[in-house]
Amino acid sequence: MTTDDPVQRVSDLLAAHGVHGRRLRTVVALLASGWQSLAELVRQPAVPRRTVEELLTAIEADVERDGDRYRIRPWRSTVYREHLELGRSLTPADPLDIAAQAHEELVTGIKQDIHAVPGPMPALDHVAATARTMLRRAVWLDEQYTLSGARLLCLGDHDLTSLAACAVRPDLEVLVVDLDERVLEFIDSRAAERGLNIRCVHADFRFGLPPAAQGWADLVFTDPPYTPEGIGLFVARAAACLRDTDLGRILLAYGFSERNPTLGLKVQQEILQLGVLFEAILPRFNRYHGAQAVGSASELYVLRATSKTRKLLERPASTAIYTHGPQSVEAQGKTSPDSVEALRAIASADGRLQVGAVRGPAWDQPLNAAKDTALAVNATGDPGPWLLRVLLASSAQRVAVLVANNHLDLANQAGQRALTAALRQKYRLRLLRSTPDDRSAVVVAEQIPADRLDAGERLARHILDRAHGKIGNLWREGLITAAKAAGITLTRNAARDLITEAAPTPADLDLRLIDVPRHRIAPLLDAVTASAADLS
Repeated sequence: MTTDDPVQRVSDLLAAHGVHGRRLRTVVALLASGWQSLAELVRQPAVPRRTVEELLTAIEADVERDGDRYRIRPWRSTVYREHLELGRSLTPADPLDIAAQAHEELVTGIKQDIHAVPGPMPALDHVAATARTMLRRAVWLDEQYTLSGARLLCLGDHDLTSLAACAVRPDLEVLVVDLDERVLEFIDSRAAERGLNIRCVHADFRFGLPPAAQGWADLVFTDPPYTPEGIGLFVARAAACLRDTDLGRILLAYGFSERNPTLGLKVQQEILQLGVLFEAILPRFNRYHGAQAVGSASELYVLRATSKTRKLLERPASTAIYTHGPQSVEAQGKTSPDSVEALRAIASADGRLQVGAVRGPAWDQPLNAAKDTALAVNATGDPGPWLLRVLLASSAQRVAVLVANNHLDLANQAGQRALTAALRQKYRLRLLRSTPDDRSAVVVAEQIPADRLDAGERLARHILDRAHGKIGNLWREGLITAAKAAGITLTRNAARDLITEAAPTPADLDLRLIDVPRHRIAPLLDAVTASAADLS
């Protein structure tokens, strides 16, 4: 661009984009209509931020700026409208948006939910979708599929697709599986207030799926981390959640910058390696508050599993699947040898206990140790939920877990008390801050002897020590044993009726304790403890 005329520079830039210049014309039209934030200039036409910035540079002489807002100088707007033919509509009406107008009254409630949900966690690549995107998703699902009585699984749901879908179709059954404990608690509370059929289960997909989610869903919706590793993992887990490979569908939100098509190719190749068919791709379907590198937009992929998919699901999963934070693809993800040795020394209690190899944070299987052997677990990349799950999964006289010094469970007294309370019938905790260095901490868990517990605490301990067993079965059998010790005969049916009535959330009886969202664990264990006390 060698011309000094900004109008001509913009015209040349549009010509350089060829058939894709229409969305850049929309950016110019927005600037000509009045003040616009940079975020809106990116989101409305779904143009990458760098491309918008290039256009602003080209038009700089005719642009006014007020903080993060821009506009073409009013006395120059007509020149741009006439020269670039901006008078005609550049954004034709979307039939889906027209259909969504029938549910326009829901937008306010969706916005309120979005504003109230706990803030995004950058380490988990959270970027909030707009309220109208949530409505578009819900309406599109309802138009494409028979949702009445159907099962929708949300594989991660910081965007609250579950609540929006049930707002449009209240008789839909939804299961939300997420790593973020805060999101699970928020959705649980909203669903209870509104009488919606939404259940929440905790999981980190890198360590497997809860049994409650496997083979459960008719439809799976997911908006995962936008790395090839993240997309591949989430699509594989989504396929494992389908109860009918032929009839089920995976709805995937994914976007890449038009400036980097190679990344999009890598992601699509990753999906194809799972034997999954691309049934449809809806361009720029989702819009976000953020994600400006991809134009604050993503496509909606409609994926169909095939007969080959099931055979390709059991691939090793990397923990580095995110674009930010300690578990990002670019992060080293390594702990210094000195820290590992310090962890082993703490776990060994000055050499009194043996310590095997330092373990990673996976909790998909019980973490057992022989008598007089301690566990050492390196969980330095913990985004928050790992520490509690590792201790729930562990069965050892002593467990030492290495985490970041600013870990959510250690950073303040409220977090420390909550962690201690959740494990009070199983472990006595010591929190060694700034150990072995100022960036790290070690949580030491000493097993509490069962003979120091009363009958109710022993029953809770019976479940805590078997966190991978079904809660209903463990509670029932434990209650029968406790009744026998008290000289009371309790039949299996009677015990089942007692625990069904006592359970704060009866659906949790079909779950494993390791999969129960954190906010429901303490009330559950309190009810377990009280059920044994009621026998006396």
